[in-house]
Amino acid sequence: MNAPIISEETRERDKIARLSRSLYERGLTAGSSGNISARLADGWLLTPTNSCLGELDPARISKLDWQGNLLAGDPPSKEAFLHRSLYEARPRAGAVVHLHSTHAAAVSCLAGLDPANCIPPLTPYFVMKIGRLPLVPYHRPGDKALGDVIRNLAGKHAAALLANHGPVVSGPDLEGAIYAAEELEETAKIFLMLRGAPVNCLTAEQIGELKAVFKLDI
Repeated sequence: MNAPIISEETRERDKIARLSRSLYERGLTAGSSGNISARLADGWLLTPTNSCLGELDPARISKLDWQGNLLAGDPPSKEAFLHRSLYEARPRAGAVVHLHSTHAAAVSCLAGLDPANCIPPLTPYFVMKIGRLPLVPYHRPGDKALGDVIRNLAGKHAAALLANHGPVVSGPDLEGAIYAAEELEETAKIFLMLRGAPVNCLTAEQIGELKAVFKLDI
């Protein structure tokens, strides 16, 4: 007996719910914070407004077209414009993850960060998954002006840190975006642990080698 054919949309809905629950259970998001999206052939999916990532119903995840119109599911996160800006600037991005993960959010509140690269290249894994991480000046949650800032940055950067807010990370697919967001959070933790201590960052030559060997587009 042939197995039923599962559509791309159904698979992505289930995957968003499953991976979001994992993030929530591991403390990478809390309450109703954070939002996750995935590109489809005929639009894109986004976690609904005021939803808990640990308790998503796949059928109620929002589906939108590229004009921002709701096609199915519950009303989308108020930060839909943030995700859409990244997709517009990065045509190869298949998913976007925005979290309020503790250590990355803590770094986003620090004074004196380099706005062009607010977490230094401490490990090869950070370089490989994130690259250079720009700091976006503070905007209130839901401020549509943030979309233009992200759109201008996203052509050169797969991720950004929103000041006093948290990270937004794109990837080729849902797993890739989530793995990159997790690597950013771990590196933010290391960065905070090392504050005040002498640090050896990766050199330009070492970063160049990573780019060449792993064919990085960062």
